Amino acid sequence: MKTGLDSDIRKALAAELSKILASNYLLLIKTQNFHWNVTGSHFRDLHLMFEEQYNDLFGANDEIAERIRALGFAAPGTIKEFASLSFLKDAQEIPKAEEMVAELLKDHETMIQSIRKLIKKAGDAQDEATNDLLSPRIDAHEKTAWMLRSFLG
Repeated sequence: MKTGLDSDIRKALAAELSKILASNYLLLIKTQNFHWNVTGSHFRDLHLMFEEQYNDLFGANDEIAERIRALGFAAPGTIKEFASLSFLKDAQEIPKAEEMVAELLKDHETMIQSIRKLIKKAGDAQDEATNDLLSPRIDAHEKTAWMLRSFLG
């Protein structure tokens, strides 16, 4: 590949993007699970908010996977790969509504921190395409975290 990015740099960026993809996918599944199973007095608001969130995460998965492919590497695509690469943890039970919100907030904040680190690496490598992909993802996670924080008061 003659893209101006060294093979080792592309490989390292693809590996980090694979962790972001796996974590994003797990967050999608967790958010959809909470969407299906939320109960309580805030059911409707949370049900709708979680749906908006998992739809955003779904769209991001494709963009992240395609960037990995553009760097010249296979994107992870199995549950086994996602489980081993994700830096987020799956829900072990169905928590109460407020605990769902707190757990998703923690996950979105972790995503923000991880994406920021990768933006620095991509910037150092002069990989503008990866940064162009990741900057809007930070914005999306920050807005989601803001919404979740607002619910917690």
